[in-house]
Amino acid sequence: MLRSLVRCHALPPSTQLRRVLFFSTGTSVSSSGVTASPDPHFIVEYLMNSCGFSADDASKVSKFCPRIKSTEKADAVLGFFRSQGLDGANLRRIIAWKPGLLGWDVETNLAPNKIPLLLRFKVWESLLGSKEILLKNLRRCGWFFSSNIENVVRPNMNFLRDECGIPQDRLSLVIKSHPSFIAQNPESLRALVDRAEEIGIPRESKMFLWILDVLHGVSREKFEAHVKIMNSFGWSNSDFVTVVKKHPTFLCLSTEVLQRKMEFLVKDVGMAPLDIAKMAVVLRLDDVIYVFLIAGTKIFAEVRTAAMAYIAAIAFL
Repeated sequence: MLRSLVRCHALPPSTQLRRVLFFSTGTSVSSSGVTASPDPHFIVEYLMNSCGFSADDASKVSKFCPRIKSTEKADAVLGFFRSQGLDGANLRRIIAWKPGLLGWDVETNLAPNKIPLLLRFKVWESLLGSKEILLKNLRRCGWFFSSNIENVVRPNMNFLRDECGIPQDRLSLVIKSHPSFIAQNPESLRALVDRAEEIGIPRESKMFLWILDVLHGVSREKFEAHVKIMNSFGWSNSDFVTVVKKHPTFLCLSTEVLQRKMEFLVKDVGMAPLDIAKMAVVLRLDDVIYVFLIAGTKIFAEVRTAAMAYIAAIAFL
């Protein structure tokens, strides 16, 4: 039945004709598929004609495609995805994400009773809210997609929702931005929760999940290095934790960047370290705003004042 389903969604005759035409004269058509010519541009042309890739994109993707001796498997794979409602730009995103799919056998590798690829796709589509968001994340960093749904993703969801009291809508926001967060090892997630509580972040805090998300990408060593830097500027450990509770993303800065920004704000701008603690969002500002902060001439005096007012305003958003 799966094979018949694929055939029903196979490439239209016009596309098949174009595919035959761009093969060399040495190409033959048989029941086993069209045999590829030794032309190095064969895969590029196939991607352009069968998937709609531009010439540039097809050239990039072709470098990671399997050596195609027959178009039968590639046609079947494309037909299979089209039968599942994936076409056009969405289909191109999938092939660009994993070009090796074109060499897969549909019934062996893609059938739901063999590898639940489509089940994972549907689950992640549901978690992220749309097919477009899923494909965007797959292109950016697709390792999360291979995580076991039943043994990893669902237990993590249940733990955060049932034991940590995090609402589903808040959980969904973090998952949409960083799906890898929910795809981490369940033991690692529990250790992350313990780590946040050790710092002094209660599970009841509305910022708890966001802080977990940040800590997921910040090692203990980096965290301690940040504490030492801020201690050297006069922050107490209590000041540091207070800032983490309000603006945890500053932890994502490298130690070198954090050191440089603090020196700049204290020495060049003239801000007191404890004032920085009160409006720590300043640590995440772009360097272009720093140019305005340091400007000391009369021409830039008003701009500098306006920039400081802007920082003070967004610090309380």
